[in-house]
Amino acid sequence: MRLIDTHTHLYAKQFDSDRDAMIQRAVDVGVEQFFLPNIDSGSIAGMLALEEKYPERCFAMMGLHPCSVKENVEEELKVVESWLQKRPFCAVGEIGIDLYWDKTFFEQQKEAFLRQIRWAKSMGLPIVIHSREATDIIIELLQKEKDERLRGIFHCFTGTAAQAEAIIDLGFLLGIGGVVTFKNAGLDKVVADIDLQHIVLETDSPYLAPAPKRGKRNESAYVRLVAEKIAAVQQRPFAEVAAQTTANALALFQPERLPQEVLRSE
Repeated sequence: MRLIDTHTHLYAKQFDSDRDAMIQRAVDVGVEQFFLPNIDSGSIAGMLALEEKYPERCFAMMGLHPCSVKENVEEELKVVESWLQKRPFCAVGEIGIDLYWDKTFFEQQKEAFLRQIRWAKSMGLPIVIHSREATDIIIELLQKEKDERLRGIFHCFTGTAAQAEAIIDLGFLLGIGGVVTFKNAGLDKVVADIDLQHIVLETDSPYLAPAPKRGKRNESAYVRLVAEKIAAVQQRPFAEVAAQTTANALALFQPERLPQEVLRSE
């Protein structure tokens, strides 16, 4: 069964010792494509090198992660804008607001988020949203930005049924990862009632490994465990979950429109 990991940091240093083997393990269990969210200027070279090595499997996004919004935010945003103008990407991401670690740069996070949303809309690209302790704030911002060009994924969705409904009403997909397998998270109860047409699968590797791997390094092969959990809570065949979530991801990212001869890091 074909699976897609819509959010994985395969370029992270945690994979330096076995990256190729880790990717092969994912392919061996049916995970055929990997979508790579950018963090900041420091992650671009590794991400693009991985995309170049696996051109039919790895697809890069471009964006500034909210946790990288600091005093030099304008410099970082210029880097993002430059790359978006230089070559094609599958999405603008990961972008958003994170108020879990530090609220110091909240206003700057919000401004960076809105600016990147508008770049994405102007370029016809989806956005991939990082939301931590900020889901309602982000929903409100998106409601003001909503038009026919606004679309994307709420990465690592862990919210309530009401938040899920609001996100779906905006035309966004829910990125479901390892948290759905956590015993006391409650996300499985929310996901049980969400139509598969609104769900995509992700790992957020190397973070948030699903049960029974919880607490260990996550990797893209484990997206199959996420699919199996969704199949169980929705009482559907695994094949149906795999087929629909893969179709959702392909319809959003449209990797076939990306030329194989994209410009590479200079």
